Amino acid sequence: MKKITLSLAILAAVASVNAQKINLGKAAGVVSKGAQALTFSNADAIRLSKESVDYMDKNNPVAGPKDPYTVRLNKLFAKHKSQDGLNLNYKVYKVADINAFACADGSVRVFSSLMDIMTDDELLAVIGHEIGHVKNEDTKDAMKSAYLKAAAMDAASSASNAVATLSESQVGKMANAFLDASHSKKQENQADDYSYDFMKSNKYNVVGAYTAFKKLALLSEGGTAQSKFQKMFNSHPDSNKRAEAIKKKAEKDGLWKDPGTVSIPTTKLTK
Repeated sequence: MKKITLSLAILAAVASVNAQKINLGKAAGVVSKGAQALTFSNADAIRLSKESVDYMDKNNPVAGPKDPYTVRLNKLFAKHKSQDGLNLNYKVYKVADINAFACADGSVRVFSSLMDIMTDDELLAVIGHEIGHVKNEDTKDAMKSAYLKAAAMDAASSASNAVATLSESQVGKMANAFLDASHSKKQENQADDYSYDFMKSNKYNVVGAYTAFKKLALLSEGGTAQSKFQKMFNSHPDSNKRAEAIKKKAEKDGLWKDPGTVSIPTTKLTK
């Protein structure tokens, strides 16, 4: 099975560190102004997202139903398969990357290495953030951009303003382009707000969102791999500042509890 690098800055939060390589190639062609007029509906975003995720599921080592990672994820999110009007499905990719992502079709994919360094509360916050990107239709925008790149569309090919059927190789390029996409600072902040409200409304420990961002800040400090990680977040709000924003909200709501010193675990949290 092919090993893949998913270098998307997720959750506003996570990206590839010491990553494995995905054999999808670079998206071909330059998107013209004519292609930008393409009519792209929610239904298009959902269909193309499903095609992309199906492709990635086939080209990734996916944790089985009895795998400890799957058991842990199901324990945390079984009751959130229907969340805020969204139908969600969850799987774990057993890869070295520290990452997670969500798509317009409701697919949520979490990487085992992310689960190794995050507590249950932190995972809830991270995935809540990803759900926020779906709910706010940020993933629709990312998928439209990825589709245009994968189809190498120009003014002539977009004349019908309709979404065309892609070949398997184009689907692979689309998946790669989607994972290389990043959300705006505004979109990330809105997803942070969604994550906090998700934690609060479900009576989870909102401090988990704070400590998750503190860990991401630690990952972005020092070393060659970490400097590459940090470079990917030039378009994202600073993780320490985002942690402080969570702290202020928690203090205002009377939910703040000092977690003490935050550090990266050296042993796996999934048993």
